Amino acid sequence: MRQMIIIGSGPAGYTAAIYAARAELEPLLIASSVEAGGELMNTTEVENFPGFPEGIMGPDLMDKFRLQAERFGTEVVYDDVTEVDLTGDVKRVTLGSGEVHEALSVVVATGSAYRKLGLPDEDRLSGYGVSWCATCDGAFFRKRVVAVVGGGDSAMEEATFLTRFADKVYIIHRRDSLRASKIMQQRAFDNPKIEFLWNSEVAAISGETAVESVTLRDTITGEERELELTGLFIAVGNDPRVHLFHGQIDLTLEGTLAVEGRSSRTNLPGVFAAGDVIDPTYRQAITAAASGTVAALDAEHYLASLPEALLAPAKGSVEEGSAPVAGSTVDADGELVNLP
Repeated sequence: MRQMIIIGSGPAGYTAAIYAARAELEPLLIASSVEAGGELMNTTEVENFPGFPEGIMGPDLMDKFRLQAERFGTEVVYDDVTEVDLTGDVKRVTLGSGEVHEALSVVVATGSAYRKLGLPDEDRLSGYGVSWCATCDGAFFRKRVVAVVGGGDSAMEEATFLTRFADKVYIIHRRDSLRASKIMQQRAFDNPKIEFLWNSEVAAISGETAVESVTLRDTITGEERELELTGLFIAVGNDPRVHLFHGQIDLTLEGTLAVEGRSSRTNLPGVFAAGDVIDPTYRQAITAAASGTVAALDAEHYLASLPEALLAPAKGSVEEGSAPVAGSTVDADGELVNLP
């Protein structure tokens, strides 16, 4: 049994691991078998992360996160979590391999996934004109023609932000009206660089090594036409990765994991959450990293409050075979007992 397990390997997870490892909590970080490193692994150059004035490639940045976490003693496992039981004092995390890990605290940093259009070349051209983050990539499209797909507040924000750099910004929307707030709509309508393409959807993305054009399909007539551009920003929403925790951790109305105020504490004692999985608004690498710090510190304080009878096995200070199993707890005198 361990003191801490961290689920997720993005900026939040690795930062939590760095702080936890430096506190000698010897955390186990479970990275995905196929998506280790989080969304930044799909980003080319990152120019807005502090400490890298010349910019850094997304995968390189995440590799530095990993190396720093491992330097202080974090163990990283490249597997997928298939099941969790977080309700008892001892938390159980089951991996795809069938291996089960136990810990007294868990930090959930599973992030969120941008919704995709589901087009054949969408992933192939990701980072080469296809993007899900104008704040991250907008500066690469100075004096270019780009398009934003979507009709909500996020799409209006992305389009308005992109007008700082691009000469022309199209907003592609499936209907003839927007679901964005009135103020965000008006801001986009008033911007001379923005043009709306109503009743339109992207049917295909074209380009050998980078985006060169998209095929638009009229949602009423089915007629198709080509639109030349060099950047396609997809803003059709994102989904926090919370499916593993349904029925255990409370959710917000936005579908993110609920935490207490500015803390990382969930409704379950010993379970903390950080990063995009609790953040429906900002979703930046730097805010996720800061959130990971909060989670590690909250978890450290929680562990320090536990009775020694429960904490000792996680520190490896009891004889082999005396460690508690899931479903155990401590009584009023601090003695370890099994629940019926």
